[in-house]
Amino acid sequence: MTGKETHRYDDIINLPHHESKTHPRMSLQDRAAQFAPFAALTGHEAAIRETGRLTESEAQLDEDALEVLNEKLQMIREHMGSGQEISFTCFVPDEKKDGGAYVTYTGSVKKLDLYTRTILLEDGTLIPLKHIVDMQSELFEHTDSAQ
Repeated sequence: MTGKETHRYDDIINLPHHESKTHPRMSLQDRAAQFAPFAALTGHEAAIRETGRLTESEAQLDEDALEVLNEKLQMIREHMGSGQEISFTCFVPDEKKDGGAYVTYTGSVKKLDLYTRTILLEDGTLIPLKHIVDMQSELFEHTDSAQ
């Protein structure tokens, strides 16, 4: 190579950078947004996750299990206000699809309402009786051992 060789861009390489007189300079944040990934199917990934989320079906209790639950409810009624902690295992239906999940709530019973068929715990948790599948407490020890 000789010192007088020309390259393709020698005529423009040292020109000053163009600044528009009509358009303001774009901020770096706006410029970066032009190159951000584009999600053409907005919500599609969330829909796939929701479809893949597993739920359980609600177990149907037999007559013996229902009788034990009724005995325990009677004991709760007799000892209400004693501050006795009770754990309720309940089926909670899923809001978006068939099935649901089993959840355990623990606390003292504030109110047992047989008209609305609910139990209200001291912390404000409202439990429908039809979704209770098990109850555990020191109060029921002699009932549980009979099973």
